[in-house]
Amino acid sequence: MARVYVSAVMNATIDQAWAFLRDFGALGNYHPYFEKSYIEDGKPSDQIGCVRHFTVRDGGGYLREQLLALSDDEHRCRYKILHIDADWKNYVAEMRLLPITEGDRCFGEWWAEWDVPADQEAEAVERVKGTFRTFFECVNAHHDRRK
Repeated sequence: MARVYVSAVMNATIDQAWAFLRDFGALGNYHPYFEKSYIEDGKPSDQIGCVRHFTVRDGGGYLREQLLALSDDEHRCRYKILHIDADWKNYVAEMRLLPITEGDRCFGEWWAEWDVPADQEAEAVERVKGTFRTFFECVNAHHDRRK
């Protein structure tokens, strides 16, 4: 079983970072690895059970992910992969934000677990780590542009 954990301090308040990251359907609008993201069947992007569909840039196929939980009170979301063009199974990820009491920043953490063939695990782990890290970097870039 593969496991990934990534954390970061972001140069945004928890409310600013959450407003950016909670939109489950907006992934292709800001993450450089993905494009053409949308929520299937026109459902709201914060509706539990909604499915986001997006393509991976540079011919990497497409993904479908289902929102399992979303809490504005806890600044947390959980989702699972329904389809990926890789031999991954049982992928579930969760992201949570926490306030930092000093300054206008917040702490984010993102983790995932899934089954992947042993010979593909190292590459899969690096791929997911890079994706999570880039999400947090996108929050910083978005917030820095607004200053």
